[in-house]
Amino acid sequence: MLHFEWDERKDGENQSKHDVSFRLAQYAFSDLKRIIAEDLEHSREEKRFFCFGRVREGILTVRFTFRKNTIRIIGAGYWRKGRTIYEEENKVHG
Repeated sequence: MLHFEWDERKDGENQSKHDVSFRLAQYAFSDLKRIIAEDLEHSREEKRFFCFGRVREGILTVRFTFRKNTIRIIGAGYWRKGRTIYEEENKVHG
């Protein structure tokens, strides 16, 4: 079973900016065709990753890190680049 956590303030900011709650973002990890990729641009002190997964009507991109066997969500949104990566990867491996 996956465990999730997030900063409530960041969740509120994310909802205002991208109209996506971190509670909803958890569902991207349930997609059996999800894609996990390392975030090479922001991996400094701790590694960060992206999860691209289908949630509701679109492909959600979730930025996250692992902390003590828990997935800590950092940001989420329905972004074209994430949808493109998801569709390309699933076409190749589909």
